Amino acid sequence: MAIIEVENLVKRYGGHPAVNGAGFAVERGEIFGILGPNGAGKTTTVECVEGLRTPDSGRITVCGLDPQHDGAALRHRLGAQLQHSELPDKLEVGEAMELYSSFYRAPADWRELLDVLGLGAKLRTRFRRLSGGQQQRLSIALALLGHPEVAVLDELTTGLDPQARRDVWDLVERIRDRGVTVLLVTHFMEEAERLCDRLALFDAGRVVAVDTPAGLVSRAGDRQRLRFRPSAPVDHALLTALPEVASVERAGNRIVVTGTGDLLLAVTTVLTRHRISLAELRVERTTLDDAFITLTRRHTQS
Repeated sequence: MAIIEVENLVKRYGGHPAVNGAGFAVERGEIFGILGPNGAGKTTTVECVEGLRTPDSGRITVCGLDPQHDGAALRHRLGAQLQHSELPDKLEVGEAMELYSSFYRAPADWRELLDVLGLGAKLRTRFRRLSGGQQQRLSIALALLGHPEVAVLDELTTGLDPQARRDVWDLVERIRDRGVTVLLVTHFMEEAERLCDRLALFDAGRVVAVDTPAGLVSRAGDRQRLRFRPSAPVDHALLTALPEVASVERAGNRIVVTGTGDLLLAVTTVLTRHRISLAELRVERTTLDDAFITLTRRHTQS
């Protein structure tokens, strides 16, 4: 059953459509990603979902509620970590949690929540003294204070170093494990591939595709590339004769073979038969980056 439904959403700024007919549905209990480049309409869409912006047209329901007409009720069922969320520099972590707890009828145990998020030792630490990763974890803690059914996390790892980013990813998975449906906004392909059960691929205010990360890659053509340095000259005809091989190119002293299926086994088998070994072998597959470029280009040309 869908916990979030967006149909034909349109939002304009100065006559320009930031979101232009977007639609998707989020199932209960999943991490659903909204993926796309800056300016694609991602944040505007989730702000409409949260009730922070009024759509020009379209239909949105969250937990069966209309964000515009049922805003007060929705605030007790939806938690949000905004793209730009700052607290006063001198506000301590414990003070922030106690203040935000007062906004809810039955808040979570915020001390336990801080422990779960690795901030239990930071109660007396001021916001400005927290690292970027700790500030993001605090914003997630604030979003979870009301026992939400849905958590909206918008660009939560922008500006974080690789280790902090992975720590936050672990936290998102733990949030889902607590029974919370997560709507995750990102432009990081690696983040989307790691976390999301399904994705809505946004481009120029439209939803280009909705699928699993693997499904999007498959739509783009799940090709592979082998790069290697052969121990002896290779007759390209040996490789192009294989049904798995689509093309063979030479790049300096290396060979690049593109194809599908069990490409690695097919190539290594035929070359081994001719007593040619493969040095510096590298296997590359179609990535979510490739899928995004392919699918958005296809959408633009259609």
